[in-house]
Amino acid sequence: MIVDCAIYREGRRMERPSDYSDALDEARAAGDAFLWIGLHEPTEAEFELVTSEFGLHPLAVEDALHAHQRPKLEVYSDSLFLVLKPVSYDESTATVTAGELMLFVGDSFVVTVRHGETNPLGAVRERLEEEPEVLRHGPTAVMYAVSDAIVDHYMEVAADLQVSLDGLEEDVFAPDGQIGRDTAGRIYGFKRQVLGFRRATGPLAEPLERLVRPGVPFVHEESRPFFRDVSDHLTRVNEQVDSLDRLLSDILSANLAQMSVRQNDNTRKISAWAAMFAIPTAIAGVYGMNFDHMPELHWVWAYPAVLALIGGACLLLFRVFKRRGWM
Repeated sequence: MIVDCAIYREGRRMERPSDYSDALDEARAAGDAFLWIGLHEPTEAEFELVTSEFGLHPLAVEDALHAHQRPKLEVYSDSLFLVLKPVSYDESTATVTAGELMLFVGDSFVVTVRHGETNPLGAVRERLEEEPEVLRHGPTAVMYAVSDAIVDHYMEVAADLQVSLDGLEEDVFAPDGQIGRDTAGRIYGFKRQVLGFRRATGPLAEPLERLVRPGVPFVHEESRPFFRDVSDHLTRVNEQVDSLDRLLSDILSANLAQMSVRQNDNTRKISAWAAMFAIPTAIAGVYGMNFDHMPELHWVWAYPAVLALIGGACLLLFRVFKRRGWM
């Protein structure tokens, strides 16, 4: 589906063209104009017209139609093909959702293809249309603005993940009575979300580094410092993601260690109570045997003395175990 289509001349939006081919010829003839077409999950039939009019490479077209690509930059004779993965984070479910955004950048045209619900393009287009001095730089300005918006949102998602991780860390190191039984499962689930976030941010470093270097076709030379700024922001995001992953591993190890300590404490307590119950069991077992001669049976204070012996021995063991922290 075509979301938006417009010609931009000297950084200002013109009327929506009725024919792509004529609009592209007009933009190229003007020299200071370009055509920007935005599509959302197009079908092969819908994308076929754009492909034929703009001369897009069939391999890039196949990637754009079927999605599920890693962030990358491919250079073809007639265009650049850049793949980005915008992400969103839902704090209520602690879920990271990634979409896909492809940009075809060529001579006087930009084609954006979006997959998924995450949509940074609407805000990017509106902001660029309010800054004609930036949009005047042509398709390169669009590629920079889209990349910058996505990476800036990465920083917001990383900050939200850090807040959620702080809450998870508090639960793990809470007192015994407040630790949930599903803590380990929550840690594993959170780690999977961080891994999904890393799949979006990590591979993007190499394409941005290429855009910083000279010699990439269809990229304005003056845009290199701007792409360097985006690359620096992405580096910070990747460092945050690595830090989150390491901290999650440490939290998981700490949680497993706490579980082991609690199990040992429980085992000691059970052993201590079993030792105290062993004393009356042993004495009662002796009284349960059949002997011909049991002098204590004829002693008046035998029964109270045995009970006192049992109670005293159990009390002594209790105090010993209590002093050692077993009770």
